[in-house]
Amino acid sequence: MSGPFPSPAAPAILDPDPGLRIGFIPLTDAAPLLVAEALGLFRAHGAKVTLAAEHSWATLRDKLAFGALDGAHLLYPMPIAMALGLGGVRAGLAVVAGLGINGNTLTLSPGLAAEVLDSGLPAAVGFARAVRRRAREGLPPLRLAVVFAYSSHHYLVRYWLASAGLDPDRDVELTVVPPPLMPRRLAEGAIDGFCAGEPWGSQAVLLGAGRITLTSGEIWPNHPEKVLAVTAATARAARPAVVGATAAVIEAARWLDDPANTAAAAALLRERAFPDLPEDAVACALTGRIPLADGVRRLAYPLRFRPATLPQRAHAAWYLGRMRRWGHVPEGADEAVALAAWNGAAATPAATPPSSSRAASIWPSSIWPSSIWPSSIWNEAAALIGEPVPGATPVPVTPPPLVPVPSLPALSLPALSLPALSLPETDR
Repeated sequence: MSGPFPSPAAPAILDPDPGLRIGFIPLTDAAPLLVAEALGLFRAHGAKVTLAAEHSWATLRDKLAFGALDGAHLLYPMPIAMALGLGGVRAGLAVVAGLGINGNTLTLSPGLAAEVLDSGLPAAVGFARAVRRRAREGLPPLRLAVVFAYSSHHYLVRYWLASAGLDPDRDVELTVVPPPLMPRRLAEGAIDGFCAGEPWGSQAVLLGAGRITLTSGEIWPNHPEKVLAVTAATARAARPAVVGATAAVIEAARWLDDPANTAAAAALLRERAFPDLPEDAVACALTGRIPLADGVRRLAYPLRFRPATLPQRAHAAWYLGRMRRWGHVPEGADEAVALAAWNGAAATPAATPPSSSRAASIWPSSIWPSSIWPSSIWNEAAALIGEPVPGATPVPVTPPPLVPVPSLPALSLPALSLPALSLPETDR
């Protein structure tokens, strides 16, 4: 292709040595991986990487768990679910970098969006009024799609619904639809709305199938969204390549957040991930805008890449809390196992690994040494490119407080090891 990017590498099937096989879902927040490949950053840092596009999170998870992939672009809660064997798939991972903050939209059908937005009320309250009106009229519950059962989208939507006193398990129907299919399902009337990463919300607007009612950054400003994770076996056996790949991703994130590169990034994404979508749909998220029926709106909390690169265990603990809150993890699930992929991810000195025998089965003792912990991988990768390592205190990220939902049980989250990070204790 023209511009700053060389021609893409040959397909992996032609290469007898693909190096690290990293899967991704075609979404705007996969951009750090695509840019690292296109700019030759993986090669520059000594990592041979083959990227493989998948079209559902379940397929990506299965290929990672069963060895067809060495690493993947994952939803923040997915390493938790895989560590606990939720959905019947168990695997130990190492989260080595974050890939994006914010970036999702809640897109509703035009009629429903008008009812919600034209009410003059906060979106959650307007949506709750629509839900209750339908119940009074004997209509079926509204049906909202999310991208995966164990996704940030799912738990942020639940958080948002609960803020207006709705019970997500009784008052609405939540279903899973692969992101590329969501605009079509909305246009067909199979769903009433969806929460997905860009560009699918923008595409629904441009098709006239929906209106963006809310962005995920308005639910939880600057929330963590995706990570780059590798299998525990890969972290052990190919650490230099993992460090190099992580450095490439951090460098790509810096490049992406430079406004001078936005047009080139949009062109790359359209070519590599969204060849059938219009340019406007692809470019919106990268420019911090969303399309409206009569123009565009600039976002207060747009998709960003560089601030996301250091993964934080406390963020994972928040998602684990939501999973417990809604009964999605077995009672008594071992937190050390659930959060093992983030051990040391806050750029702190090596700590004692969990003593749980179940944790040891996922992270064998031979790979517990601090030399292969995610924090060590991130720190070494950052040092390669001169990326400052944050101090022990991360920037606070706090979802807004919620209206109580008396019919749902309370959740008491364990104390966090990062005292300056402010997270809500519960959304009861």
